[in-house]
Amino acid sequence: MPLKSYSPTSPGRRFQTSVDFGEITRKKPEKSLLLPIKKTGGRNSYGRITSRYIGGGHKRAYRLIDFKRDKAGIPGRVDSIEYDPNRSCFIALIVYKDGEKRYILAPLKLKVGEGVESGSDAEVKDGNAMQIKNMPLGSVIHNIELTPGKGGQIARSAGSYAQLIAKEGKFAHLRLPSGEIRLVNANCCATFGQLGNIDHENASMGKAGRNRWLGIKPRNRGVTMNPVDHPHGGGEGKTSGGRHPCTPWGKPTKGYKTVRKKKTDIYILKKRK
Repeated sequence: MPLKSYSPTSPGRRFQTSVDFGEITRKKPEKSLLLPIKKTGGRNSYGRITSRYIGGGHKRAYRLIDFKRDKAGIPGRVDSIEYDPNRSCFIALIVYKDGEKRYILAPLKLKVGEGVESGSDAEVKDGNAMQIKNMPLGSVIHNIELTPGKGGQIARSAGSYAQLIAKEGKFAHLRLPSGEIRLVNANCCATFGQLGNIDHENASMGKAGRNRWLGIKPRNRGVTMNPVDHPHGGGEGKTSGGRHPCTPWGKPTKGYKTVRKKKTDIYILKKRK
């Protein structure tokens, strides 16, 4: 999908680009699939900021997405391709033969009027979902489960996909968007195709205010703060910190491992780095 550029009528417009929403076929969402979202401002239940630089932004409603794709054997039809403010990829409204409506993540080549299906008897086609053990090797897939029946957790953002490179016993080998090669239970479900809105990552904000619309507040450096706020703060004139880079709480930030080993690390065959 091409990017849209603007005439430089102001400094903010000069380098601004945005995704051309020519693929979108409906502006207003399906009301029966909406839920309210309450803004947190990065605060927890005690009112303390636990995630900094979050706040403001445009009001949003949550679109209920079918990550499980558990309507096996019931054919559906793509009614519309829509924008979702809560994620980078587009979503598709599916109307099933029994009358139920559901949103799914929209693959790149999915068009209005096309049929989609899930289950072991589904056709190998973009938008159809089935268990990984029934998929042919080399398949490009997205919305991949890690636990059977839990719903897709991997490859859900714009333009992302994983590739099925091998099957061995009860596990499948997947090459993930990061380059990591991982073992996934072959009974897990996934959807064929690459997700749409590929040019999302190439769009240029153009001005700081556009980030504020998204609820992202300015992120200031430690050296610009006072000593009471950050170990890098203070000093006469401009200083570069005077110590190794660290967090406001004194933990090193470069080369210092903070991620604990997880039980699922045994399923990683090749790390992304």
